[in-house]
Amino acid sequence: MPPLDGFSDNSVRSRPDLVRAATSIICALEPYKSKGKARIKLPVATAAGFDDVAAQLEGFARPLWVVPLLLNEEIENSAHLESWIQGLVTGTDPESPEYWGELEDVDQRMVEMESIAFALLSNGNAFLGPMSERAKENLANWLRQINSRRMPQNNWLWFRIFVNIALVKVLGVSRDDVQHQIDADFRTLDSFKIGEGWSSDGLWGDERKQADYYSGSFAIQFAQLLYVRFVGDEDPTRCEEYRRQAQEFGSIFWRYFDNDGAAIPFGRSMTYRFAFAAFWSAMACADVHLSATSGSIGVIKGMLLRHLRWWAKHTEIFNLDGTLNIGFTYPNMYLSEAYNSPQSVYWCLKTFTVLMLPKSHIFWTVPELPHPLALWSPSPQPPNPVQVAWPPRHILCNAPEHHFLLSSGQMSRKAHKGREAKYGKFAYSSAFGFSVPAGFLLEQLAPDSTICASHDDSESWKMRSEPYNERLIDVKVNGAFQQEQIIQALASEWRPWKYLDLYITSVLVPLVDAFPGWHARIHRVTYQETPWIDNIHIVDSGFALGAETPAGGFITPEVRSASVTGAEGCLLISSAGASAVVDLKPETELAAIDTQIEVQSESFALRADPNTNLMSSRTLIPSIKHHLNLNRSERNARQEVCLVSGVFAVAASAGLDKDTIRGMWSRRPRLRVEVVSDEMNISLL
Repeated sequence: MPPLDGFSDNSVRSRPDLVRAATSIICALEPYKSKGKARIKLPVATAAGFDDVAAQLEGFARPLWVVPLLLNEEIENSAHLESWIQGLVTGTDPESPEYWGELEDVDQRMVEMESIAFALLSNGNAFLGPMSERAKENLANWLRQINSRRMPQNNWLWFRIFVNIALVKVLGVSRDDVQHQIDADFRTLDSFKIGEGWSSDGLWGDERKQADYYSGSFAIQFAQLLYVRFVGDEDPTRCEEYRRQAQEFGSIFWRYFDNDGAAIPFGRSMTYRFAFAAFWSAMACADVHLSATSGSIGVIKGMLLRHLRWWAKHTEIFNLDGTLNIGFTYPNMYLSEAYNSPQSVYWCLKTFTVLMLPKSHIFWTVPELPHPLALWSPSPQPPNPVQVAWPPRHILCNAPEHHFLLSSGQMSRKAHKGREAKYGKFAYSSAFGFSVPAGFLLEQLAPDSTICASHDDSESWKMRSEPYNERLIDVKVNGAFQQEQIIQALASEWRPWKYLDLYITSVLVPLVDAFPGWHARIHRVTYQETPWIDNIHIVDSGFALGAETPAGGFITPEVRSASVTGAEGCLLISSAGASAVVDLKPETELAAIDTQIEVQSESFALRADPNTNLMSSRTLIPSIKHHLNLNRSERNARQEVCLVSGVFAVAASAGLDKDTIRGMWSRRPRLRVEVVSDEMNISLL
């Protein structure tokens, strides 16, 4: 895809750079506006799960995250920006052929009302000034519908709050008419809090355990900071609490971004792309600082601008006409959600809300500071590269060799596309992304950084989902460090099939301090015999690696057998970096297992279906396949085995040569696992 002038060639260093970047994205939409300017429909035939009028409203409304901020700028050929004012009149006029329609329960139009409310709150005079009294009345009436319809009990409640604030502060509606609804929505949103500044996207429970970017940049934390910006002293107690939560959340959230600005993809709606960094924009707009850092404004500025610079390098996010496509670093419908229309992607423009800050604001004049780990690196005690973030059940690994997170405990029973891949994997990487399924065969599942199980000789596979009993456990470190230490690991359980008494307890151990590039997975498999099953297959996989050579072929995997190296493993090296997995069982001591299942293991490189990975269209996934032979003579007895995988990865950004990478790969961790009753005692030797 060709680059987009104004964005792809942008240095993203200053306020004029952001204005130019935002303007280039908005201008590409101009040919697709309807006659009355109230709808935008891109020339793409894909559809979302809601009606096309709502999808065309998305096309109009989502640019409003930046259009009202550009109206006050001196921009060449800026007359087209005023068409959004005309569109707001046309779209809310019941007699217009471009009327956006009446709301139903759980209506997509509710989502788009938030950006309209933002436009009114951020630059209401520009929109209302040219309007007749009738047009203002139509606008207010259309927005007020949101108070009489049922909404999902998740981040959507913020959309209604902002609509009601705009109705009161801009459109003259009596606060008494809407305050009861605002109060009710706040009570529900308060129930989403899960600690350390985090909120779940909905009530955390057996049906939904989600704390992803909706809890931060896409919606909840972002909305809380805009509330501080627009409401301020009118609600001092709540705004002070939101400032505190933002500081607490931000003290961990920076770890989701690497030194180059890339964020770790995780969860749904990855096609919103640089909306990852909207939290940093909102933090600057609300004048909230990161209390844990010196030069906080410069740190926030750096987090925001580096992220936009990272995206400016990825030209394939644009169609030939300069509009954004559905995908991540390249067009990809496999990762899309049922609610992604061709116009949905423009939620990414939330990141440009920092343009609310005037040219004279200190944000634009302070020096941009580097990533906090780089900022603190000269210190005698820099931040630990490994950090537990318990509310989202993550361990963040900010190491120079590879930036990734370990995950256990998140899930959703809501029918999100590829939900097992988006929430249930063991690890997610800013360098290698993650893969989404294209079908039910192993190659189509593309099971990077997770395990799959089969009980029918590999005809069908079940990928890890709905983990439970997530917890932190201590791992004793004996010889890997200079002195004995305790490191925290993530443990969780998984039952692949409800009709089988097969349980897998997995422990994820971050090892980057002692073994750069490594983490370990210990899987305790317990099984109560079922007469009609003789064996179980389990596949444990590492990170998916872009597998093309400069000449356009596939790289050659380096697979080592146990007879040669003492451990079964697969190493992949390409221009994208390195990814590997090794069976550490021969180097692991097992104790106190009464009836151990016989296991044969082999490593291999799985060629995933094309376009399943977010970052690379062609990938190989280093994997280990375990064949568990069940002991039929032990009828009705509990059988078990421990499987131990060493997972290794190095990002291309680390700049390491192949010999150095192979040396790191050869220096492997050794673990001792002692099974005592229902617990595992794990030691790193």
